[in-house]
Amino acid sequence: MALPSDHKATIIDGKAIAQTIRSEIASEVRLLSEKYGKVPGLAVVIVGNRKDSQSYVNMKRKSCAELGIQSFDIDLPEDVAEDELISKVHELNANPDVHGILVQLPLPKHINEERVLGEISLEKDVDGFHPLNIGKLAMKGRQPLFLPCTPKGCIELLHRSGISIKGKNAVVVGRSNIVGLPVSLLLLKENATVTIVHSRTEEPEKIVREADIIIAAAGQAMMIKGSWIKPGAAVIDVGTNAVDDPTRKSGYRLVGDVDFQEACNVAGWITPVPGGVGPMTVAMLLKNTLDGAKRVIEK
Repeated sequence: MALPSDHKATIIDGKAIAQTIRSEIASEVRLLSEKYGKVPGLAVVIVGNRKDSQSYVNMKRKSCAELGIQSFDIDLPEDVAEDELISKVHELNANPDVHGILVQLPLPKHINEERVLGEISLEKDVDGFHPLNIGKLAMKGRQPLFLPCTPKGCIELLHRSGISIKGKNAVVVGRSNIVGLPVSLLLLKENATVTIVHSRTEEPEKIVREADIIIAAAGQAMMIKGSWIKPGAAVIDVGTNAVDDPTRKSGYRLVGDVDFQEACNVAGWITPVPGGVGPMTVAMLLKNTLDGAKRVIEK
């Protein structure tokens, strides 16, 4: 179908949608507190001092405070021993006031990420990365205790924007454990027809052009051009890439995996970067923490 020459995509405002979800969570937290005298607790574990990780973690801790969720801050040095980190995790597993445990990734090279994540109690795995949670996500008729936050946020953006998923062609660009793989499994659960495009895919643009829904999570700045997008498609851009911009005070600006300007002339809906998926990821983490707490407190 041809679009009018002045076509502009509907911008999906992730910040506003996340804010709605946060106020929904805040009122549920208040109810728990009034009825049971308990609030959800989230432990955020950070190892070392990567700038980006620290800013993510500060954002998560600040959000907890705003919503009345108790936050447990575990800051460990870059050179912490793997066993020491794991015994910290065990301590949090055993603490009844902690309902969610998040270990900020990436971990330093000397620590085995898989081993650490596997030690987090299944009931507190609010990141949804425990192999059992991912395994249940992959199986028909099984429900994981928690869905991974960014993929869950992508689906929530589609739902709350009134975009139907059932029977649609969805193309996921990227196959990471954190986004690409789980979001493709979630789309499958939502009855989409799912294709995953990755670095070894031949003619990726040909495949992407067939998509009614595009989830871009490749980590390649502005890789998806307007010409790759089917007119009217919904585009969820998970990428956050820093590109040099001398006009900015910081010297850089953030762009997605989609060429936003070009895409706006073709897509039906699109998420901006920043202000699209990012705020949703944090909102979903808080929602998972609330759900974990409700399972324990209301039992």
